[in-house]
Amino acid sequence: MDLTRISATDLLKQLANRNVSAAEVMRSTLDRIAKVNGEVNAIVALRDTDELMAEAKARDNGPVTGPLHGLPIAVKDLVNVAGVVSSQGSPVFKGVVPDSDDLIAARMRAAGAILIGKTNTPEFGLGSHTFNPVYGATRNPYDADHTCGGSSGGAAVALATGMVTLADGSDMMGSLRNPAAWNNVYGFRPSWGRVPSDPVGDSFLHQLSTLGPMARSPEDLGVLLDVISGPDPRLPLVSESASVSPVNTADLQGLRIGWLGDWGGTFPIEPGILDLCKDAMNVFETLGAQVEAVAPPFDAEQLWSSWITLRSFSVAAGLEPLASKKDHLKDTAQWELDRGLAVSAMEVHHASVIRSEWFRCAANLFDQFDALVLPSAQVWPFAIDLPYPTQIAGRTMDTYHRWMHVTVPVSLIGLPCLAAPAGFGAQGLPMGFQLFGPRGSDQKLLSVGAAYHAETNWPNKRPAMS
Repeated sequence: MDLTRISATDLLKQLANRNVSAAEVMRSTLDRIAKVNGEVNAIVALRDTDELMAEAKARDNGPVTGPLHGLPIAVKDLVNVAGVVSSQGSPVFKGVVPDSDDLIAARMRAAGAILIGKTNTPEFGLGSHTFNPVYGATRNPYDADHTCGGSSGGAAVALATGMVTLADGSDMMGSLRNPAAWNNVYGFRPSWGRVPSDPVGDSFLHQLSTLGPMARSPEDLGVLLDVISGPDPRLPLVSESASVSPVNTADLQGLRIGWLGDWGGTFPIEPGILDLCKDAMNVFETLGAQVEAVAPPFDAEQLWSSWITLRSFSVAAGLEPLASKKDHLKDTAQWELDRGLAVSAMEVHHASVIRSEWFRCAANLFDQFDALVLPSAQVWPFAIDLPYPTQIAGRTMDTYHRWMHVTVPVSLIGLPCLAAPAGFGAQGLPMGFQLFGPRGSDQKLLSVGAAYHAETNWPNKRPAMS
């Protein structure tokens, strides 16, 4: 039995029942990392082997400690982990070793996970392409000359190659969804407020980014989502949420799905992507769902105007302490910082009015449909040495992130969204779609995804290197 390839759900049951030891799982994990990580560069800041094996043996000699008992997990390198270099991909923090865990790391550790190191990310998580001056680029396991996406790119690649069975990520502008699509795995952006961020700085104004799980099945997503969900008394806007696990396969008879496609031509999309996503919609129809094309429900340029104002406002709030070191930041971080510092309070207000109008519009849509679907990305994985696409299908991109416009309708209003694999294009590269619903429909989306997964099982297609 290959312990790096079975599902997290099955592996955790075996660990809890003592049918397999944490030491065995750790040894298999470290062997797998040694075999494949050199080519893809997904795991960084890996802890000492002897320390990890000792921690695993201690788990075997003690009680079962929680739902993640004995499971090795590498944490996204935007998250502080006690005793592990936490650089955020930036030279400003190169070599920094925190003495305490951020909240999500603390929750995974308390649930019994063994935190083995980090997964690579772009500098400060900016841009959907995982490269940084500290660790370099993470490569796509299906074609090492191409990007894996981002910002949770290291996490997605680690999952795709069997180096971990569960991974955490974060998502502002598709950072859980884009790498899931480009690495043939699942990502889940939860309803905003389900998973808390750290109780540091402002806890009221910024509602664009959220933490979430990545895995090779919706059932496995649910395991980690339950661990990292739930309120913290220090945070005002985090909601109580019912458990989603176990994720049961939904009956899709009569399920109403709205297909938004390219938003009426507003989103330029490379050839083949829409066709592949439509093939995935055919799977839903085979399972009994009703899929209907939906005309653009809201002006995409208004969504974009609102988004870039609120995003720069939010990103600059995080980067402001580094303003005196701005010359040490990458150009896109400098651009976000400058825009955010220049925005006025009323500009933020007007952007949030548009956001509110879109939320009301989406609520009406969900009276007609149980879920809506968009592609997860507008382009196929691009060359590893390209910072970001500057044009799509002949249309010039006016910012470094305009090519991810397709993720904005979900992110702007904090909707739950399952990023699911849709298969492979003509060049053998993966792609996926976003299945999203109203706030609070997290469990339903995962159950719908479980039905799709049972029919397709796309993540079972292995990278060539394995």
